[in-house]
Amino acid sequence: MDNIELEFTKMVREYKQTIYTVCYFFSKNTDEINDLYQEVLINLWRGFEKFRGESSLKTWVWRVSLNSCYNQERKKKRSVQTIPLSVNIDLYKDTDVESKQIQLLYDRINRLDVFDRAIVLLWLENMTYQEIANIVGISLSNVTTRLFRIKEQLKSMSNH
Repeated sequence: MDNIELEFTKMVREYKQTIYTVCYFFSKNTDEINDLYQEVLINLWRGFEKFRGESSLKTWVWRVSLNSCYNQERKKKRSVQTIPLSVNIDLYKDTDVESKQIQLLYDRINRLDVFDRAIVLLWLENMTYQEIANIVGISLSNVTTRLFRIKEQLKSMSNH
């Protein structure tokens, strides 16, 4: 392995959980998550040598991950929709109150548009507003405004 491959492998190990978190936010289907993960890795590899360090590596990985998943989501919406056949029974699913509340929150977040979902994901990952602005490419004041509106939208959603 040459030096670039070693650096890339190290980066993937360090940010694997971040990449999977982003992919999971765009799909709950295991095969689709794995496809998204592969797409993110391809895009990270393509851009790795060109990464100039103008932002932190963490910010760059988040941005590439979000953009990759967002672009796949847009492509998916343009293609013919299929409905997978599956049994929706999870014998191991948590049934305690806290787990149900978390699932309710995620269900509501998934009803947001993709861009707002990305902002909430970053916020839930305890990113600063400035880090969120850097990753999604909007101003700090726009992040503040959008998060306020997103929180209000989430509060007003019914349980449907």
